Parts: sequence; structure tokens; C-alpha cells
Amino acid sequence: MTLAFPNPSRSFDRARNAVRFTGYDGMFEVSFFVDAGVLARSDTDLRQAGAPETKFLSAFDALRASIHDAARKAYSEGRRTFYILTAADFR
Repeated sequence: MTLAFPNPSRSFDRARNAVRFTGYDGMFEVSFFVDAGVLARSDTDLRQAGAPETKFLSAFDALRASIHDAARKAYSEGRRTFYILTAADFR
């Protein structure tokens, strides 16, 4: 099976300072996190301390296609319980 993202839900995880989203490989749910630093690279407002979570979620939405592509690539390189996508995953 291939990794799909039928559920557009995402949330900000303060503990990880990342946006969490879910992919599915058939019936298996796979958790992903995108480091907030990745999203801040695309938006100067996010580089400020204390940027609101809604800004990170909006940045995620704007970059959703490239984030999903990076998630698919990370997933194809080895199965794990969850994945944290960092700037290195977007090169």
C-alpha cells in the first residue's frame, strides 16, 4: 500500500513544538510531526518568539503538498511508530 493523507486534520503540539498530522498505509495509522522551525522558514512572523499556534497551522496548510511529499519519502525509508520531519527532510 501507499501512504495517503485522507484526513486534513492537524494540530499544534506544544510539547514537541511541531504540527502533528496523520497518514494512513491501508488500515495502519502513521503519526507525523513537522518541526516548527521548518514552518518558520517560510514565514518571517513565525520566527518571532511566542507566535500563535494558528500561524503555524496556516503555514502548514500553505505547505501541505510538500510536507506530504516529505512524509512519504521519510516513510518509504523505513517504518517507525512516528516521524519528526525537520529541515533535512525538505532538501
